[in-house]
Amino acid sequence: MRVYCLDANVFIQAWNDYYAPDQCPEYWDILDELAREGRVFCPEEVKREIERQDDGLADWFRTRDHLVRPITPEVQESLRAVLRRFQRLVDTKKDRSMADPWVVAHAMASKAVVVTKEGAVGSNAKAPKMPDVCDHFGITCIDDFEFAREVGIRFSASRRH
Repeated sequence: MRVYCLDANVFIQAWNDYYAPDQCPEYWDILDELAREGRVFCPEEVKREIERQDDGLADWFRTRDHLVRPITPEVQESLRAVLRRFQRLVDTKKDRSMADPWVVAHAMASKAVVVTKEGAVGSNAKAPKMPDVCDHFGITCIDDFEFAREVGIRFSASRRH
């Protein structure tokens, strides 16, 4: 059974766009259930990134500590390996992508699959993306649509009357 480490953009884009809780509340219930089963998690840094926005998603996160995994010595060791090879994974000038190395490090330490909305740009690019880093370290990296297929999420539509 695969375990999945989710990037902040997976939560943010889903909440704000295509799986908004007023349209797809079941999606969020399923994520919560998968987190309780230990199949889905995110690093503390992802939670911090999400909670910087004081919105409904931040509220949802605040009641789900079971979704967030703490930093362990194995994660710290993995983080050092990631940052040694990919210093530009974090954009410190724009204060962006701060959680990215933590997502990869947690996945590496947990032998989890990374789930992100980012696309590869090539590991030799000036600013590599998570799929490039994952590829370098042999970590499986998929988008949230593939994740939904893998964990068996199915959608149905209905019309309110």
